[in-house]
Amino acid sequence: MGMSTAYGTPDDQESIATIHRALDRGVTMLDTAETYGPFTNEILVGKAIKGRRSGVVVATKFGFKHGPEGRTGLDGTPVNATRVADQSLSRLGIDVIDPLLSAPQGSQRADRRHGGGHAQTRRGGQVRFLGLSEVGPETLRRAHAVHPISALQSEYSIWERGIEGDVLPTLRELKIGLVPFSPLGRGFSGRAP
Repeated sequence: MGMSTAYGTPDDQESIATIHRALDRGVTMLDTAETYGPFTNEILVGKAIKGRRSGVVVATKFGFKHGPEGRTGLDGTPVNATRVADQSLSRLGIDVIDPLLSAPQGSQRADRRHGGGHAQTRRGGQVRFLGLSEVGPETLRRAHAVHPISALQSEYSIWERGIEGDVLPTLRELKIGLVPFSPLGRGFSGRAP
């Protein structure tokens, strides 16, 4: 996210060089979303992994509405899941997403989304695995009962440990992987002295 929005002026060459260095040093997963930019971060990641897709897990998120002035709301509908998966594949320059994460949808039910279009993207071959973002154990269990969930994205760092009480035990029990966001404390612990 920070390579194309939210943290200063983007520098694509520097960002791509950073991704290449991370891949060279053993990083195997890149996490992005249609809403970062919007859309520009997926394009950036696609450029960075061109010719290097083998061995790189690419996660992206859907679940937002976008207008001319950026993000305007949430949309976790089946139609949007399929549309976004197609568009994300094109922007990333890849033929399958692994995993597609559903952004938090407020009062919409995660289990219904996974029974609909989110799961349809997997059945259609656009996506290898399904994931959720920032949900609690109950929602995770309901969604997993409808269609297997492979990953949950939640903030987790030395400063943000709220998921340790009930979310991490649920992930272990259901054998669902964690995609931590802001693991360096939103950049704090990654800064050079």
